[in-house]
Amino acid sequence: MNDTVLYEVFVRSHHAAGHQHVGSLRATGPEEALLHARDLYTRRNEGESLWVVRADAVTASEPGQRHSLFKPAAGKGYRHPTAFPLHPGVKNM
Repeated sequence: MNDTVLYEVFVRSHHAAGHQHVGSLRATGPEEALLHARDLYTRRNEGESLWVVRADAVTASEPGQRHSLFKPAAGKGYRHPTAFPLHPGVKNM
């Protein structure tokens, strides 16, 4: 009987960086997943921090939701750089 669970693995390469998804693995629990992630994804000391997350705990959008999730928010033009005056010393933006 196979009691393994699918985990998603995220690695942070250095202190100022964010965690990046690097792959998936199967393990019987989070501690085993962390050990396997260390062995599989940080073999050359390239990682500073690891996250392992059960794949069934990840909530993700579908490609078909792109337009509804990422459309610009109405009335929030201040989030776009064109809403601000360009400093005279800036030649290209």
